[in-house]
Amino acid sequence: MTEAVVDDIVAMLPPLLNALEALGFFQRHLHPPAFATVMNAIGAPDDALRSAHAAIGAWPEQFAGLRERLDRACNETLAAFAAIRDVERGNGDLVAVFRALRHVPRAQEALYPLSLQFPPVSNFFLNSASRENGELLARLEVGASEDTGIFHDHNEPGSRGGFSVYVPEYYTPDRSWPLVMALHGGSGNGRGFLWSWLRDARSLGAILVAPTATGSTWALTGDDGDTPNLMRILETVRGRWSIDASRLLLTGMSDGGTFSYVSGLDGASPFTHLAPVSATFHPLMAEITDATRLRGLPIFITHGKLDWMFPVQTARQTQAALTAAGADVTYREIDDLSHTYPREINAELLQWLNG
Repeated sequence: MTEAVVDDIVAMLPPLLNALEALGFFQRHLHPPAFATVMNAIGAPDDALRSAHAAIGAWPEQFAGLRERLDRACNETLAAFAAIRDVERGNGDLVAVFRALRHVPRAQEALYPLSLQFPPVSNFFLNSASRENGELLARLEVGASEDTGIFHDHNEPGSRGGFSVYVPEYYTPDRSWPLVMALHGGSGNGRGFLWSWLRDARSLGAILVAPTATGSTWALTGDDGDTPNLMRILETVRGRWSIDASRLLLTGMSDGGTFSYVSGLDGASPFTHLAPVSATFHPLMAEITDATRLRGLPIFITHGKLDWMFPVQTARQTQAALTAAGADVTYREIDDLSHTYPREINAELLQWLNG
């Protein structure tokens, strides 16, 4: 690389990664009554990123691909901030905030392929507890092969029914790997939700599958067209990679968490562990579910005390109903969690899955 290109990258990466970390903090702590407080907490990292991005000069043609990825990551990050700040100024509502946050996984998707070239980027895509793990960092230096990294199968933005997969770069087929199937929330998609889990799958060694519902959300009422699709996806993944049949986790956020109950409690479900997050559940489901399926089934429930969509009382009632029905329930209630995804729970879920 030319000295000018290196200087530009050194100047741009820190504010870009800081801005993405701030958006991650915003996503995790978003609670409508505390919107202003969370905005104050993240400060203005977008100002530093905007300045650094604007200061970049022209690059030689051979670096066009690298430049395009960095530009896209910066532009998507700045677009997220711009839309959130518009709501802060009184223009828009919570729906506009959620729409703004769709830019975040797009920025991460643009940035991730640069992990092999730039250690700060690689560290960003690890959970904080793993960033000093020399053995892990050495294993990641090999980069992706034809069987590792990120794959999308009919999962372009706006499409339904496809899936995305992340396979750790250090995957080898000589052992069986745990699998996490993570279901997005209502109106979301798997391509975006993949990034809620990628850091931990990459840090701790799990194959991650993020499907997209066949409809606008998961089949919570009426005919269930999603469970057959999840089974198709699971068999596709198991046909290509070495999966441990004793460590199959079905998890999800909001509607995705609720559907992990609907699908995962079926007597024919292959999933060995269920972990609904910020989900709802009707106690009658425990009574009509196959008693043999429920008996001893590991279920990890995570819910926030501040959840405004599904009040925490519903999760407490679910814990009681499933425990009474014979399930092996772990319950985690998070004091400062609203109706958002708590990425900090992922490492604990993987530890629980690995038993």
